[in-house]
Amino acid sequence: MFSTSSLAGLHTALATPFLKGEIDWTSLKKIVRQQLDGGVDGIVVCGTTAESPTLTKDEKKQLFEFIRSEVAGQVTLTMGTGSYSTAETIQSTKEAKAMGAAAALVVVPYYNKPSQRGLILHYTKVAQEGGLPVILYNVPGRTVARLELETVQTLSKVEGIVAIKEATGDIEFGEQIAKTTTLLLLSGDDESCMRLASVGGRGVISVISHLIPKVMSSLLSRAVQGFEKKDLGVADQVQKEWATRFGDLNRDLYLEGNPVPLKYAMAKMGLIESDEMRLPLTALDEKFRTTVDRALKAGGLL
Repeated sequence: MFSTSSLAGLHTALATPFLKGEIDWTSLKKIVRQQLDGGVDGIVVCGTTAESPTLTKDEKKQLFEFIRSEVAGQVTLTMGTGSYSTAETIQSTKEAKAMGAAAALVVVPYYNKPSQRGLILHYTKVAQEGGLPVILYNVPGRTVARLELETVQTLSKVEGIVAIKEATGDIEFGEQIAKTTTLLLLSGDDESCMRLASVGGRGVISVISHLIPKVMSSLLSRAVQGFEKKDLGVADQVQKEWATRFGDLNRDLYLEGNPVPLKYAMAKMGLIESDEMRLPLTALDEKFRTTVDRALKAGGLL
């Protein structure tokens, strides 16, 4: 039986390694094992970091089935199913359920700029017809449209909508969600995830966890526990440690659009064979590589 608590903690939005235009299954196996050994609580398949817009329907299915086989029930598997079409999102969510996903991560419909009323209807229909618990994904930096607080509050009352990935980095906004809804509050912004935990965040769907799963898991757990014990000093200390050790690296992972710098860093660390991207994304510009190398060395990763 599904429990919302299975979505708490550290979940990695897994990248898709490519080699000569195809999915690199050998590298994928390696990074899945690294994530499991690093103590992550879950893996998100076909999210933004996976370059999901460039994956075919068959590749998405193959990815999920491969990762499910490697994970073998050890952690929660969530599938990214959102699109700018409500009908397509519902169909993708049904397919994710059939494959064995525990939940669907549903991004705010992009490009067509829906109203708040449209967003309420969109998510309600996905929750009612898709067959999986829904995680709202608020990331206006990519989608233009955003979920307003009143909309989140309304959607929190819809059966089947269980959590929100809040990627704006707005701590006050996140705190209001935690205080006024029953949704599980997850960060979608690594830089602010420790601060979000200090106001009620229960986890993060992370990018940098590809590089530091063990450390990320430990820091996040301390931040969440500090909030639960009402010890704000813990959260402040964890945030300071996070910023000191990995703030520069996290910043540099966005020198170009995610996951371009990430895949460069993963290849540099030997986690994947190639930093190959699929067009329209291209490998990290040469002018940024020294900067990323420096941040990796400063973090003790090279």
